[in-house]
Amino acid sequence: MDTLKGIKRSHYCGQLSEANIGQTVTVMGWVDVYRNLGSLIFVDLRDRYGKIQLSFDTDINKELFDKAASLRNEYVIAAVGEVVLRSAPNPKIPTGTIEIKVSELRILSKAETPPFEIKDETDVKDELRLKYRYLDLRRKPMHQNLVLRHKVAKIARDFYDENGFLEIETPILTKSTPEGARDYLVPSRIHHGKFYALPQSPQLYKQILMLSGMDRYFQIAKCFRDEDLRADRQPEFTQIDLEMSFVEIDDVIEVNERMIARVFKEVMGMDIQTPFMRMPYKEAMERFGSDKPDTRFGLEIVNISDIVADCGFGVFSGAVKDGSSVRAINIDGGAEKLSRKELDSLGEFVKTYRAKGLAWMVREESGVRSPIAKFLTEDEINAIFEKMGTKVGDTVVFVADKDKVVFDSLGALRCEIARRLDLIDKSKFNLLWVTEFPLLEYDEEEGRYVAMHHPFTSPMDEDIEFLETDPGRVRAKAYDIILNGCELGGGSIRIFNSQLQEKMFEVIGLDKEDAQARFGYLLEAFKYGTPPHGGMAYGLDRFVMLLCGAESIREVIAFPKVQNASELMTNSPDVVYDKQLEELGVKTIEEK
Repeated sequence: MDTLKGIKRSHYCGQLSEANIGQTVTVMGWVDVYRNLGSLIFVDLRDRYGKIQLSFDTDINKELFDKAASLRNEYVIAAVGEVVLRSAPNPKIPTGTIEIKVSELRILSKAETPPFEIKDETDVKDELRLKYRYLDLRRKPMHQNLVLRHKVAKIARDFYDENGFLEIETPILTKSTPEGARDYLVPSRIHHGKFYALPQSPQLYKQILMLSGMDRYFQIAKCFRDEDLRADRQPEFTQIDLEMSFVEIDDVIEVNERMIARVFKEVMGMDIQTPFMRMPYKEAMERFGSDKPDTRFGLEIVNISDIVADCGFGVFSGAVKDGSSVRAINIDGGAEKLSRKELDSLGEFVKTYRAKGLAWMVREESGVRSPIAKFLTEDEINAIFEKMGTKVGDTVVFVADKDKVVFDSLGALRCEIARRLDLIDKSKFNLLWVTEFPLLEYDEEEGRYVAMHHPFTSPMDEDIEFLETDPGRVRAKAYDIILNGCELGGGSIRIFNSQLQEKMFEVIGLDKEDAQARFGYLLEAFKYGTPPHGGMAYGLDRFVMLLCGAESIREVIAFPKVQNASELMTNSPDVVYDKQLEELGVKTIEEK
C-alpha cells in the first residue's frame, strides 16, 4: 500500500469549482464509481464534502493507467492532478463541469466488496445498515443528517451562551431515584452491593444548580431510560437541557421561542412567527384527542353527547348515561374517498386503542346512509350534521366510550385518516405550546395518584387548595412544545417551597422516610434559601429527526440501538469476564 509521505491534501472533493481550472490539486477520499472505457478510466472520488471526477488516459501515462485499472469501489486513494473542464458535464453534482486529470495516484487502502451498495437512496434492511453502520454513514443522506444535528447543537450552545446561560456538566454516575422509566444500574467495585444509576435526566442536579445561585444553566446532556423502544425513542438519548431562576411560565417560553426561531432561521432558512400558539391541555384533548396535536390538518373531534343522550341507539345513549361520551370526526368528501371496506378497516384500527368499534354516517343528497340511521330520528341526524358542519358527500365517524378511550382512538384515527387521504402538508412546521396539564393522574394498578410529569412540578397557584380534597382537578405549571404532532420538549415551573414539596410527596403516596431516602439531598438543600425556578428540555434527536423529515431518530444518531436495545455493529450488550463480575461482587442468573 502507498502512504501519504510527501503529499498533503490541498482541496476537498466537493469544494472544487471552475475557479480552480489550471491548478494542480491533491484530493483524497473513497472510490464512489469506477468506469473503465478501454483507453480511458473515470473515477468519481467521494469525501465528506462531495464528489469530483478523476480521469486517466492510457495514451498519456500507461503505468498510471494500469494502476488506476486496479481500483474498485470504496478503495481509499489520494490523487494529484490538474483541474480541467469536463468534455461531458454532469449537471447532477456541483463539480459536474470539471474533472482532475490525474498525474499521480496513491492507493492508501483497499476494500472488499461491501455488503450493500453505498448510494444515496437505499432499500437495504435496517438491520444490515446498522451492522455495517460505518458503511451506512458514508451515504450522503446520513452525512447530511449528522451535519444538521451538529448545527442545531451549535446554535443552541451559541444562543444560550448569548442569553446568560452557563453550560455546566452534571454527573453520569448518580443515585437511583425510581420514578417513571427503569434506571440503568451500574454496580460499584468499591462499594459492593451498591449501585450507581445512569441519569434519566439531569432534573435534580439542575434544580440544585439554581439553589447554588447559577441563575441560568444549560447542557447538552446524555440521558438513559431502560424502556421499550419505538421510532422516536432510544435507551440512550440526548437532551438540550436548561433551567432558569426567578422566572414564571412566560419567561421560560419566551426565551425558548427565540431559540427555536433561530434554529429554523439558521438551519432551515425559515422565519418562524412568534409567539407560538398556546393551547390548554383540556382543549387539546377535546379537539384533537392528544396532548401533542398535529394541527397541519383539520379532522377535529366534536362532542355530540348532548344530541344523542336520549337517542334510540343504545351504544350512544348508554355511553352518555354511564358518564362516558360520544364524539365524532367529519371527513370532508369521505363518501368518495372511503369505501365501505375502508371504513371497516378504520373500525379495526380504533379497536387497537380499546374502542369497541366505529359507527359512521354518510350524508347524501337523498338523506343519510348508515347502519345506525334507523335508530336515530331525523331531528337527531340533522342536529349531528349541523354540529359537525357536515355537507353532502361528507362522512362522519363516531366512537362512544370512556373519555380516555375516545380521545386515544379518535386522536389516533384522525392522524391515520390524514395519512391515508394525503391531507398532511409536509412542508409545514406547526409549533404550539400545550399548557395547563393535570398535575396528577390516577394509576388504577397502584391505586394512587402519580405525577403526570415529575413530582417537582409546581401546581397552579389557584389550584393548590384542591391538592388534598380533589387532586385530579389540580393543574400544573407545565408546558410542552409540540411540532407537527410530536413532543419536541417540555418543562415546568418547579416547586421551591419545602412544605409544598412535602405535600406533593404525600399526595402521591411517598412517605417522609421514602422521600428522604430518595430525594433527601434536594430536600436538605431547600432549607437554605430556594429561588423560584423552572426550565425545560428538548429531545435533540427528535428535534433533528423532524427537521430532517426522517421517520426514526435512528436516522439522526450515529450509532443507535435497535428494538431490543442492542447495538448490532459492536454486538452490545455482551457477556463480560468472570473476573470483572467478581471484582464488582456481582453474580449473574442464568435464564431457564
